[in-house]
Amino acid sequence: MKNEASAAADENLNLGGKCLSELAAGDGSVESQRYYLARRCMLEMLKDRGFAVPNSEIEVSLQEFRIKHGQNPDIDALRISSLHRDDPSIKVLVVFCSPSRIKVNVVRAIATQIANKESLSGLILIAQNEITNQALKAMDLFPFKVELFQITDLLVNITKHELKPKHQVLTDKEKENLLNKYNIDEKQLPRMSQKDAIARYYGLEKGQVVKATYSGELTQLHVTYRCIW
Repeated sequence: MKNEASAAADENLNLGGKCLSELAAGDGSVESQRYYLARRCMLEMLKDRGFAVPNSEIEVSLQEFRIKHGQNPDIDALRISSLHRDDPSIKVLVVFCSPSRIKVNVVRAIATQIANKESLSGLILIAQNEITNQALKAMDLFPFKVELFQITDLLVNITKHELKPKHQVLTDKEKENLLNKYNIDEKQLPRMSQKDAIARYYGLEKGQVVKATYSGELTQLHVTYRCIW
């Protein structure tokens, strides 16, 4: 069964019986369009998390993507490996999973493939189907954080939606200054679930604080802070 975020994405992307990918695919395949959109969104996500992602990669056009990867891209060729700008010892790997159901053997195969590579700090899996409970449990065996996104979650970058406020992740020092300024502790701040789409986009951990800036004709300029829990 699809999770709520995936189901919501499907509902939001359905336009007149056609999904966004079908409407924008043009003369190419829907499959290549979906991979292109998801990979671009993931590159933007990594850059927003502080990883060294060249703008030239993000700005690749759909046509250029199809010339390089074809109409039926090899998912292994879509993998992304990136180092953090401020700390090159932090390395993340992004892996696209096949369209089939993700079973425990798939997770074990990925673990075997990356076992002999340079040490990782994090792994992001992009799924196109449901994942079994056994496979989810197998992810806990990795010695680093593993995140799972459905490809439908990545067809649109939610942080660029005009109705979404601008979010900024506070550093530990900025968080400390905020709490000292208002003489409060983090438990007194409004909360944001770690499962929230924004929290997942930035890969936030419990205790981190985000600044949300709202602007518009009705709300004008309004700033609030939320603590991840």
